[in-house]
Order: sequence, then C-alpha cells, then structure tokens
Amino acid sequence: MQTETTLIRYAQFKDMDFPDDRTAQYELLNGELVRQAAPSPKHQIIQANLFLKMGNFISEKQLGRLLCAPVDVYLDDYNVPQPDVLFISSERQTIIKADGIFGVPDLVVEIISPTSAARDRVEKLKLYERFGVKEYWLIDAVYDTVEVYELTPSGYLVAFSAAASGEVGSKLLSGFRLSLSDLFV
Repeated sequence: MQTETTLIRYAQFKDMDFPDDRTAQYELLNGELVRQAAPSPKHQIIQANLFLKMGNFISEKQLGRLLCAPVDVYLDDYNVPQPDVLFISSERQTIIKADGIFGVPDLVVEIISPTSAARDRVEKLKLYERFGVKEYWLIDAVYDTVEVYELTPSGYLVAFSAAASGEVGSKLLSGFRLSLSDLFV
C-alpha cells in the first residue's frame, strides 16, 4: 500500500499559523515543511563574524546587498529556503521585495550544525545547484571548516576548502579573502 504525500505550496506556507515558538524557523524544501531549531551561540558567532567581514567588503566595493536569516528566498512554489547568509549583486536588486527574496541569490552560505548536516550537504546543495546559485558556502561549525562551491556548466565544483587556520576566498566577490581564524573566534 502506498501513502500519498501532499506537497505544500508557497501560498499555503505563507498562510500557515505557526506556533508562537521563538526557538524555531520554518523553510519549505521540495514541498515539505522543515522546522529548524534555534541556532547555537557558536553558529550565531560564526554568522556574525562572516556577516561583518563579507559585509564590509561588499559595502566598500558597492557590490550589492548581504542579508541573513531569517528571510524567505522564493525559488519556486515548492522551495522557499532561509539561508544563513545570502548575497545579491547590485545588478539583481530587483529580486528583493517587501516580503522576501523572489529569485536566485548570487551567493548562499549555510552554517552546518549536527542536526542540519545532511540537509545542507545534500538536499540544499542540490537545490541551490539546480536553481543556479553561483556560489555556495558550507561552513561546518563542529569541525571549523569551510567549503566554497562554484557553479560550473557541469554543476558545483569545490573552488576553496580550508580548515581551522586556513583561508578561503570567493571568485564571485573578486578579491575577498577570509581567514578562518577570524571566522571561528
């Protein structure tokens, strides 16, 4: 006997009454509602450090906008993730609307926690690749590593990878370099 799964669409997702739970965020991934626990303090510190370093670079160069979760990123009717950090180039600012991002960010960062590892490394990697996110950063808060994936005609390839005290960069944000010792303070 097969059970039928009903996929949730964006309109249903926006109309849902979520419990008044300040410790959770919700995403829509492949038509399924995904509840995320509140991030750990280490996750928040990494996110803040990255946002400061990357944000200052983007601001100085006037490259676009850097945003952080929670913000809905509408990719299609069945996929509305909330990346930890995302960048939208100046040329593409029109995808930023009052109630979310309606289009594909240029760069997305997910900070992996033990409960999100499979989703971030597999499901979201495939999702962002399929929708054409040019650069995808995976930051592992447990192992203090960063992987930077660059979109190529054949899919994502690892452009940079570093651990602990190494350094990573961004081809999309030309000239941006990040020392992991600044990230994992």
